[in-house]
Amino acid sequence: MSETERKTRRHFDESFKRKAVEHWRHSGKPRKQVALELGINHWLLRDWDRDLRKSQPAVPQTKADLEAENQRLRQELERVREQRDILKKTLGIISVL
Repeated sequence: MSETERKTRRHFDESFKRKAVEHWRHSGKPRKQVALELGINHWLLRDWDRDLRKSQPAVPQTKADLEAENQRLRQELERVREQRDILKKTLGIISVL
């Protein structure tokens, strides 16, 4: 393959990726069909979907989910406060020496 025959790598912006994934999710069509319509590889669409799902935080749907999330966050906050207090005490001890 010569230099002129090589395919150039296409780059897609975040907006296009997001719109393509949303189109696929809401169309009800198979991933391969949507990818073919858009002129992209169906594996790209799968990867973009996975990346978008990772970047979007899960939103609790029910009151019980919200309460569980709230409880988890309160416990985490308490743990972090304890760690902070331990570090403050340690710093106080070290600074006296």
